[in-house]
Amino acid sequence: MDGLSRVESPQTVRTSRLTLRPVGPAHLADLTALKGDEAAFGLMLNGIRPPEAVARELAEDQAFWARHGYGTWAVHLAGDDAFLGIVALSERPDGRGVALRFALWPHTRGRGYAREAARAAIDFGHGQARLPRIIAIAREDNLASRAVLEDLGLKAVEDFPRDGVRMLVYESRRAPG
Repeated sequence: MDGLSRVESPQTVRTSRLTLRPVGPAHLADLTALKGDEAAFGLMLNGIRPPEAVARELAEDQAFWARHGYGTWAVHLAGDDAFLGIVALSERPDGRGVALRFALWPHTRGRGYAREAARAAIDFGHGQARLPRIIAIAREDNLASRAVLEDLGLKAVEDFPRDGVRMLVYESRRAPG
């Protein structure tokens, strides 16, 4: 990452081990690699993306941030700034609401990074963005993602079929007050 990507915005989130930065032009190469990798992005809605789709999505993500004050973050290790993946709060195209999404490089899994990034995004969403409800969708057979969501306290509230697979809808509600 170049020096421009280290410019912090008010939407930058830090945890004990991670830095979450709103995605921007400096992330394009990392996003293209991540979103083009079957093991990293194959289970995401609409699957892997070609480079031109990634560039288009990046522009859309930046516009979404400008309109809503939340969106997609690039997840980096706090110590060496290594790119680990993404976590996002974004509108579902099916109208179900604002959804938590996360995708990290397979070699980073099993270390709690997805859980830590997802917790930070949910906290930001309920806190700074004042979102009353955040959902997450997981394939019934994606036990790792379901475990992350359940560990974060999200509750399964409904299901629906997609391409012959049962999808589970989880939700987090902002505490009153």
